[in-house]
Amino acid sequence: MCPKEILINVEPQEKRVAIVSDGKLEEFYIERPQDKTIVGNIYKGIIEALLPSIGAAFVDIGLPKKGFLYLSEVESAYEALEKPKNDKTKEIKKGEEVLVQVVKESFGTKGPRLSSDIGIAGRYLVLMPLDNQIGVSRRIEDEAERKRLRTMLTELKIPNAGFIVRTAACGRTKQELSRDAQFLYKLWKRLQKSIGQKKAPALIYEEYDLVLRVIRDSFTDDVSKLIIDSKAEFYRIQHFMKTFLSYLKDKVELYKGDNLFEAKDIEKQIHKIFESKVYLKSKAYLVIEPTEGLVVIDVNSGGFRKKFSQEETAFKVNCEAAVEIARQLVLRDLGGIIVIDFIDMEKESHRREVLNILKRELSKDKAKYDILGISKFGVVEMTRERIHKTVHMLSYQQCPYCQGRGKVRSPATIAIYALKELRRFLKGKSLKQVNLTLAPAAIEELLKDKENLKFIEYRFRTRINLISSPALHIEDIKIS
Repeated sequence: MCPKEILINVEPQEKRVAIVSDGKLEEFYIERPQDKTIVGNIYKGIIEALLPSIGAAFVDIGLPKKGFLYLSEVESAYEALEKPKNDKTKEIKKGEEVLVQVVKESFGTKGPRLSSDIGIAGRYLVLMPLDNQIGVSRRIEDEAERKRLRTMLTELKIPNAGFIVRTAACGRTKQELSRDAQFLYKLWKRLQKSIGQKKAPALIYEEYDLVLRVIRDSFTDDVSKLIIDSKAEFYRIQHFMKTFLSYLKDKVELYKGDNLFEAKDIEKQIHKIFESKVYLKSKAYLVIEPTEGLVVIDVNSGGFRKKFSQEETAFKVNCEAAVEIARQLVLRDLGGIIVIDFIDMEKESHRREVLNILKRELSKDKAKYDILGISKFGVVEMTRERIHKTVHMLSYQQCPYCQGRGKVRSPATIAIYALKELRRFLKGKSLKQVNLTLAPAAIEELLKDKENLKFIEYRFRTRINLISSPALHIEDIKIS
C-alpha cells in the first residue's frame, strides 16, 4: 500500500490541509477565518416565511442569508424543541422556533440548506438524538462486520437516541464504540440545556474547524504520518487526540523547517488544481470547465502516440482518463451535475469497461454520487454531492477584466467597433476635432488601415486625435 500522509500548513490568514498518497496530492482543503464552514452547525431558528408553492420554509438562523428548509421537515424541526404535546397539533406559522442543522453551504444567491435530521459526528459514530434507529455506513460492505457493529451498538442501550456507524468503526472494539457513544450523548445533554436557555436565532452547536475535522474523519490507520508546521496547533491536536485517538498520537509530527508544502513538493501540485487542462501520462489531457449550472469534462487524445487502431487508442486514453477524472472530482471538490465527454468508442464492451473503471475509482469518494451510464457517443452524466464551497470558489473571484466570460474582444473587433461609434458620435454634429482613446493594441489595429480614419475625417469635416491609453480596458472606447 502507498504511504499516506496528512500535511497541515497553518498561517494567520488560512489553514491548508493536503492528503498525499505516495507523494501524489489526493485531497486538498482550505479554511479561512472569514470563510469558515457552517455545515454541521446546529441552530435554533425562527421561521421567516412558509412558501407552499416551492415546498419550502425560509428560516432565520442569525446569518445574513436565510436558511432553506423543506416544508416536509418543518414539523419535525418544530417538535425537536420538545414542545408540549398539546402544542404539536397546532398549525405551525411564521415566527415559530425550530431546531435545524446546516447540511449544505450557501452558494451564490442561495442561502444554506437546512435539515431537521440532527446528527453529531464523532470518530466512529454519528449520534442521531431525535431518532432511535441504528444504521451502518454503506462503505462497510462485509456483512459479518456490519452485523457485529450493529449488535455491539444495540447492546450499548443509549436511551432515546439513534446512531449511524461510520466507516472508521470497522474493526473497532465495543469499548471504543461505547466511549464515542457516551461522549456524544453527554454532549447532546449539554446542548439540550443550551437549546432551552438561548433565544432564537442562536447557534447551538458549532462543527469542528478544518484541522480537527480532518483528524476526526481522515486520520485513519492507513495514514503513516500527520505533519503540522504550527507548534500551537500541534499541542491542540495532541490534546484533542487524548480522548479517542491516543493510539495514533505517535504518528503526529511537528515540522520545524521553512515551508512544509514546498519541502514535500506539494505546492506545484496545488497550483495545478486551478488549471483547466490536466495532462495524463500518455500525453492525452482533460479539459475541466465548471459553469454555474454544471461541470463539463472533455477527454482529448492530445499527444498520445497512436500505435494502435483508432478504437484501441480511444479505449486506452479513456481508461486512463476515468481514473484521473475520479481523482480530480475529489481534489477540486466538484459537485452538482457533471457531464464527461469521453472519446467515442464503437465497442460496447469498451464503453462498459470505462464506466466500470470510473465507478471503481469513485467508490473511494466520501461524497455521494450517482451515475446514469454511458451513451454510445461516450458521454457520461452523473451527479456529485456538493456540501462545501470548493477550493476554487475560495481562492478565485470573477475576473473584473472579462467579467467571467473567459474571453475579451480582439483588437481588430474593437477597432471596427470604434469606427462605428465614432460615426454615431459625429452624426449631426459640427466639431473641429474629436479625441478617440483606446487601448494600445486597438490603436495599433486602427493604424493598419488609415484610409478608414481619413474617410471619416473627410465626411464629417473634423480631425480625429488618436490617444493610446495603456490603463484602458481592451474593450473600452472613449470619445470626447
